[in-house]
Amino acid sequence: MALPKLFRFSFDASARCRRGTQTTIADRRSRITFPTSCNRGVSRCSGLVLLAVLVCSGCQDDTDLVRDIQNRRQANQQSQSERDHLGEAFRLLRQYIDLEPKKADRQIAFHLNRWSESITPGKAAPPELLKSIRDLMTSEQFADRVSSAKFQPSDAEHLRDCYLFHQLFNWVDVPIHDEHLLTDWLKDQEKTLGAEPVETLRSASRLFDWTVRNIALEPNVPSTPAPPGPTFPFEMVFQGPGYRQSNYQTVMRGIGDGLQRAGVFTQLCRQAGIPAAVIGTIDSTTGNVAPFCVGVLAGDEIYLFEPTLGIFVPGPDQVGIATLSQARRDAVILRRLGIAGLDKFTYPVTKEDAQQCAALLNLKPEAVSPRMQQLQSGLTGDRRMNVYVDADALAAKFDAVTGISNVQIWRVPLLAEIYRERCDDHAQRDPLFMFWYLARWAMLDADFEMAKKLARGRWQHLTGQFSDIEEEGIEGARTLYLEQRAPEFEIEDLRIDVELQKSYGIRRELGIDAETYDKQVSQIQDLMRMGKRTATYWLSLLQADDDRLDTAEGWIQKRVLDEEQQSFWVPPARYNLARLAEALGDTERAIELYKREGEPQEHGNRIRARLLAKQTDDE
Repeated sequence: MALPKLFRFSFDASARCRRGTQTTIADRRSRITFPTSCNRGVSRCSGLVLLAVLVCSGCQDDTDLVRDIQNRRQANQQSQSERDHLGEAFRLLRQYIDLEPKKADRQIAFHLNRWSESITPGKAAPPELLKSIRDLMTSEQFADRVSSAKFQPSDAEHLRDCYLFHQLFNWVDVPIHDEHLLTDWLKDQEKTLGAEPVETLRSASRLFDWTVRNIALEPNVPSTPAPPGPTFPFEMVFQGPGYRQSNYQTVMRGIGDGLQRAGVFTQLCRQAGIPAAVIGTIDSTTGNVAPFCVGVLAGDEIYLFEPTLGIFVPGPDQVGIATLSQARRDAVILRRLGIAGLDKFTYPVTKEDAQQCAALLNLKPEAVSPRMQQLQSGLTGDRRMNVYVDADALAAKFDAVTGISNVQIWRVPLLAEIYRERCDDHAQRDPLFMFWYLARWAMLDADFEMAKKLARGRWQHLTGQFSDIEEEGIEGARTLYLEQRAPEFEIEDLRIDVELQKSYGIRRELGIDAETYDKQVSQIQDLMRMGKRTATYWLSLLQADDDRLDTAEGWIQKRVLDEEQQSFWVPPARYNLARLAEALGDTERAIELYKREGEPQEHGNRIRARLLAKQTDDE
């Protein structure tokens, strides 16, 4: 949706040249399109080869030989064409953060349709599981998103998410991101479970741990004031849990509630090839499902991770990861997710509740379509990512586990789309709501250079491009984050210094009076300050992701937690400071930080403190 005038700014062309200009899709395409003359040259060369064969063959009947050469030439040209179109679609996905989304979506669909013309169509039939979300789509939407063999512009969001989460999984699933509370237990499990299930759990624990450290916890119902919102169908409420932002928004913004954390974690698991589902209890009266954990299928068991608490569910004797069967058999498993002596931290799910559970698969309709099945078959090498899911086969695996009585497609991803559409429409009619709706994340989404650079920095961070590639002119996340850290005196002078405004690509539009323009610049100052604090926090996380633990600790202590730089990143920064203390061997300090009262994740932090203390005592 269009930003309100308050967030729209014009930019000086020279500033664009100095600070980097977005290349159009057409420009990028022109770089890899072969000149017509070259194509004609290839055809002429092929023709000469064919003529030479005919001349050398004399008067013999070489029809079969000629036909074979023609077929091979046609197959080679066809293969080249396919590679080009698929490659162009991937180039657009890699650059998606810098492109105008609607144009990029159309271009991606065009290239994939051209690529698919000579590829065997997918034969996937709509899975039975779609009945759990069928009411959320019109017949036309169902036909376009599920049944159609033709790629749609709307497919681009699904492909963007697959690309982003696959790139993220690639660099997170490495030994430096091991969950150290599980190291010894995982080694012991190799003797009984075997290597493959243990490797699945090791990877899942890395992906979960990254999610918890990098997606700051928000409450299911935000406490911040908001203007009246729109009305919603399907019993949704304004600012409701899970669906108030998408998985993509959650990972880009780095903040979300427990259900949104579950969405990010299950997306990462899918790209890692790990069977994972949101696990919920089933109300025996209404049949409603209440999610409480994410279950990872390893071997014949479902292992439990609790995203709201930010901790795996501890197994018997508080060792390892509990399975669903253990939670159903032993009341102590779930009871220990409470904190003794603190009634407010009593865990709401019991052994009795867990007897019959549902597995909810985090899938969008596109993921089960025949065109995604077709595309999956063509993704190899550095283009490999999981875009298609055989939902019925995955459901059968979960359904075979005792305690799972129902498998469905999770409704939250589609509800998030409906939520966004309703809020977008309401914002067009209500200026006050529009300002509230856009203001918090304008530092990442607004149409001015600093916001674009922050978004690009976050994209580079998530895709693992931490450092610059100077020979290719690519700025890494570290550089882009640092560019957000303008000194306070410069931000302050922005309101009165026209040359400084120009250097940031800001200029006054024709017809805008001085008072309105001053308010716009004031808003940019606020956004720059918030962008600076956000970039500072994300840079500290990047240092930890890059295994520079001492540097990360210094950034958090000296910059993020600086009393003059306070923001909503302070609570997650304190949690990550505790994680760094733990990793650096300062167990006593880590436990002290975990037990800090009033933190959004205090409940789970206290469980981690208990596990860390037990591990230390056992050693």
